[in-house]
Amino acid sequence: MPELAEVEYYRKQWDSGLAQKVQRVHVNDGARIYRETSPALLRRRLPGRVFEGSETHGKNLLFQFSGGAWLGGHLGMTGKTHVEAPDFTPGKHDHLVLFLEKRSLVFTDPRLFGKIRFEVETSGPPEWWKSLPPEVLGPGFTRERLWEFSQRRQRTPLKTLLLEQAMFPGIGNWMADEICWRLHWNPARLSGSLTEEETATLRREVRQVSRQALRVIGSNWSDPPASWLFRHRWKDGGHCPRRGCGEALLRADLRGRTTCWCPRCQPETS
Repeated sequence: MPELAEVEYYRKQWDSGLAQKVQRVHVNDGARIYRETSPALLRRRLPGRVFEGSETHGKNLLFQFSGGAWLGGHLGMTGKTHVEAPDFTPGKHDHLVLFLEKRSLVFTDPRLFGKIRFEVETSGPPEWWKSLPPEVLGPGFTRERLWEFSQRRQRTPLKTLLLEQAMFPGIGNWMADEICWRLHWNPARLSGSLTEEETATLRREVRQVSRQALRVIGSNWSDPPASWLFRHRWKDGGHCPRRGCGEALLRADLRGRTTCWCPRCQPETS
């Protein structure tokens, strides 16, 4: 599933269409991505509007058009945006295409776990957008809020806690593994074992990994350096990239999510 940095990369794909007018809209009416909006409304109300801006919040996308029109998106597991020629012919999985003056903006989702939202004639961002939790790189992601959140979930493994979008919007499977590995903390460690000082350390590491991921992946889809766990966690047989370690990595299911860790750097705790 695309995470914070991947979502930022996909946001930038459509920015090549900024300041252009929507000529027409293609939608796959029966696609599950429209479970919270009307495809007919998109087709009827979006043409003629100018693409004015875009932003992300965690795993969510928001595109602004003239006249108070807002197009929201969530990539789900397999969703992505891309840009094609103005005479592009949509394929089977291209469930939304905005035909602009000079190019076509495409939303593709083979498995249909993504989501499209559309609201028009609002004076500001939609209510659902404004109600999203504080971003991990924003001022609302405080040490105090994180401490209270973790203490209410004392029996939750740390890796599972990091996947809670109510506290860590945009953090997904690989980022959670990366954070635990960098902290030398076992992903199965219970959240209730964290001290207030360790909570502050966790907050700093979440922000650090997020900044670095945005700089590397979010800018141009570059691979992180080999010193990251990211490059070694995907398949069985990987080894810890930490200098002086090299231990064989372990992979297991933790509360329904495949988790990777180094048994030497991240030993189990009682």
